[in-house]
Amino acid sequence: MDEAGAPLNLATMFEAVADVLGDRVILSHAGIDHTYRDLEARANRLARVLRELGIGPNDHVAVHLRNRIEYVETVLACLKLRAVPINVNYRFTPAELQYLYADSDSVVLIIGEADLPAALDAAADCPQLRDVLVLGPVGGDAGPAAPDLAAHRAAADTAGVSLHDYAALTAAQSEQRLGIARSADDQMIIYTGGTTGYPKGVQWRHEDLYFAALSGANLRGEPRRTVTELVSAARASDEVRPLIVIPPLMHGNAIFSVLIALLAGTHRVIVDKFDPAAILALVDRYDAMGMTVVGDGMARPLLDQMRLPGAPDVSRIEVIGSGGALLSDEVKAGIQHFAPKVRFIDSFGSTETGQDGVLESGPGGIKYAVAKHPDLRLVGDDLQPVGVGEEGNFARLGHVPLGYYNDPVKTAETFRMIEGRRAAVLGDRGRLTEDGRIVFLGRGSTCINTGGEKVFPEEVEQALKAHPQVGDAIVVGVPDERMGSAVAAVIAPTGARGTLAPGEEAELTASITAHCREVLAGYKVPRHYRYVPAATRTASGKADYRWAARQFESPGT
Repeated sequence: MDEAGAPLNLATMFEAVADVLGDRVILSHAGIDHTYRDLEARANRLARVLRELGIGPNDHVAVHLRNRIEYVETVLACLKLRAVPINVNYRFTPAELQYLYADSDSVVLIIGEADLPAALDAAADCPQLRDVLVLGPVGGDAGPAAPDLAAHRAAADTAGVSLHDYAALTAAQSEQRLGIARSADDQMIIYTGGTTGYPKGVQWRHEDLYFAALSGANLRGEPRRTVTELVSAARASDEVRPLIVIPPLMHGNAIFSVLIALLAGTHRVIVDKFDPAAILALVDRYDAMGMTVVGDGMARPLLDQMRLPGAPDVSRIEVIGSGGALLSDEVKAGIQHFAPKVRFIDSFGSTETGQDGVLESGPGGIKYAVAKHPDLRLVGDDLQPVGVGEEGNFARLGHVPLGYYNDPVKTAETFRMIEGRRAAVLGDRGRLTEDGRIVFLGRGSTCINTGGEKVFPEEVEQALKAHPQVGDAIVVGVPDERMGSAVAAVIAPTGARGTLAPGEEAELTASITAHCREVLAGYKVPRHYRYVPAATRTASGKADYRWAARQFESPGT
């Protein structure tokens, strides 16, 4: 709470900034620029709709939307009501959707019509879900097209839910703000990606989320610690060139980037879908300062687009941020050829900790500077600090989540007490160096144990992607009679359009293996390969390790 008594509540902070920066353009999508005043009015109208549907403090609203302006206004409307927005992966099957809707106890669902059939199939087993607000396709200045609710009425009746036209309901509401007293203890739940199992709902207090995941609305220095300070900094911000937000907003890093912008007064452009040509056209149209990606899975196709004749000039790009996956040196060097001023910022962290640190490289070559959060520790299984040269688990102290929604057992395992402070201890592993730095090794849940040696997929993937003929790579462990597990790699060769001939596979495998032996210990070098036209990644760009493991289930492994 600041000195004037205003809580560090995300909705309250947004409203305070919107009150002084009403005419500033803050979000752009589908060719339309939205000011604070416009976004505030849209969120207020939806908040009134939700209130009429019985939504109030601590009620859960499932946000099953692809990237569009309504995603942001839905999150804001929920926060204004002290309700809890629930992010939904639009790639989920009905069975996965049923799990998420039920696990989250969502009572209202907001969804695009294209995804409605799968949602209604799932809703049949979610008795707590009662109302569904449906959006038609994204429109122009007139807003989204009207959905055909009649076509889905029978399925809705079977599922026991009521369908509503989102645009029609909101258009009939007042844009005036509701007078609701809020708290820094209000919650926002972010469901994890679920790449290694069903997703978990991470419960954040607003104040903890603000400091841990939103960097206190200041990515360049000390956090803004009061609402008064926040508003003053936003008013003084001179960052007028926008950042292009490419990942899906259902992904924590993407919605966190937008929330930071809303509180800091900095412009963001939301991308509909991953289309490299369209994204570079947006960079050119808006003279964008930079963009956010998820590792090489997004950055490499953008680099390939930059290399095409007639591609837009990207030389004024100043920053490319990546969260959820590291950028390879090869891709960074390639992009720097077209954008010589660019700084790369690889953020590392998790849904449960926010941003734990960054790895930066800048102009004049790939030069690294590592900054870790002061509340980050490296501890052993006994939660005590590890010694120099020893491996341990990353632990984040201080502003951490309350726990996992509906999962007290996993909450007790993950959220512990260290140094007398609450801490999140996840599967990320690291090694402490003599100068006090922490070397990131990888996520423990994907760690491969081969003959007693630990191999972290991220390290091997980085080595593989440095090979000029490797476009993308995902590394997993496969059963091995002698070693327990063996390192295996799914490779998408550069320019691959189909299956490689046997002779080509053998030649490429020999070349990749020789390259890896120059940069990796022998036990880390892949023993098995599968070649595919494209590596499967999640909607947020992260490696799909379950898919990669399935590539080795057929004979010939």
